[in-house]
Amino acid sequence: MPPIEEALADPPALSLATEAARLLATTTKTPPQMQAISSRWLLRKLPWVEVSGGIYRINRRRTTTARPGLLTFRWGASGVRVAPDSLGGVPALHGLGGTARGRMLLSELAGRFTARDVEPGDVLAAEGAPVTEVLVVARGRVERIGTGRYGGPAMLGVLTDGRHAGGDLLAAGSDGPVWKETLRAATAGTVLALPRAALAELRDVSPELRAHLAAHRAAAASPANRRGEAEIRLAAGHRGEPRLPETFADYDPDPQEIELAVAQTVLGVHTRVGDLYNGPMNQAEEQLRLVVEELRERQEWELVNNPDFGLLHQADDTQRISTWSGPPTPDDLDDLLAMRRGTRLFLAHPKAIAAFFRECTRRSVAPDQIVDGDKRLLGWRGVPIYPCGKIPVGPDHTTSILAMRTGEDDAGVVGLHQTGLPDEYAPSLNVRFMGITEAAIARYLVSAYFNAAVLVPDALGVLECVDVAAPRV
Repeated sequence: MPPIEEALADPPALSLATEAARLLATTTKTPPQMQAISSRWLLRKLPWVEVSGGIYRINRRRTTTARPGLLTFRWGASGVRVAPDSLGGVPALHGLGGTARGRMLLSELAGRFTARDVEPGDVLAAEGAPVTEVLVVARGRVERIGTGRYGGPAMLGVLTDGRHAGGDLLAAGSDGPVWKETLRAATAGTVLALPRAALAELRDVSPELRAHLAAHRAAAASPANRRGEAEIRLAAGHRGEPRLPETFADYDPDPQEIELAVAQTVLGVHTRVGDLYNGPMNQAEEQLRLVVEELRERQEWELVNNPDFGLLHQADDTQRISTWSGPPTPDDLDDLLAMRRGTRLFLAHPKAIAAFFRECTRRSVAPDQIVDGDKRLLGWRGVPIYPCGKIPVGPDHTTSILAMRTGEDDAGVVGLHQTGLPDEYAPSLNVRFMGITEAAIARYLVSAYFNAAVLVPDALGVLECVDVAAPRV
């Protein structure tokens, strides 16, 4: 062999190669891993209430005054319109859509709204001026500005998409109300307006609308507490022996009933797999473990986002506020805390937590450090902020932050489940064998039963329009 080829040739092997040795070795294996497993703080922190009959009824005191709600819109090539069925969010129109004639009236009212674009700084209503139209914010941010004690301006809040003002005009008699605050556009947007003349025209020709508005005025004038619940008559601070009032606590005649929801799937495991490849790990058990993890992930997603019972949708419209300027600031979380007693926890997307931390850093404010077991969490005013990736972040980089009081004894938010199910695998989750098919596949029905209930409206609040995008440098 030439000298150059001898130099390039591989040296002769002096021992067994590792590749060949591996053929005789035992491989150490891990159980199947799953990337989508999250911390699932909501499932861990909700107090779970046993619902033995599958139905949970929330009994409350009777309310006499309707609460304002958000309006929705229909966007099309011809512009934007108020969705007629959402006009019940205006307290004076609450309950009008219960009849065919009422739905026609709501549709007629919706058609009388006119849209106009606004620019930053535009004054939509001036404090002290007569209310001549009902205003609805379809898109954008409108500031509510009042007068302070010594005559200076005072920021009272923000109106965002779906919020409305001037609804008193609908219930007013001959003497129209006046604006108690100034409304000024903070961003470009679209506002819908219902002029007083258009409203008066419809009211004059519709006895049904006049009767409904008169009933609303009568209900609004009935004695009630600050939450709109029917009055319990009391006497206090008296002397002597006056005749004491007689009273009772009235109940809501139509209480809310919540049925347990379900997340299900059918797991199939080929019998040949179980017969031949069941060591060192049980194939059916590993398959079931991963399926249950996915069910629990979906369960938490449903508890947050389901349009029928998800917490983002269960929150009362009176318990929804918008951020003052976009990113979540300490001021915003303070406002959210001020809406209820005994807030136990915040729930926020990790990006929202990072945005809040940026705002704290920018203001040189240190958030709380809270230890929960072996986890270290951020907190504010002693309330922990738990991450929840199930809260959506929209394409406009905005999300929401939930604040809640929990526990049945504290009239808070509770989770609902039923334990003791047949073939129970975990609390309120069972696995039932469905037999073996002609294709030799063993099938298992896996079901998780759950729901959530908000016992009183102020137990759950939502901070909306939370901008999580990092500011430009």
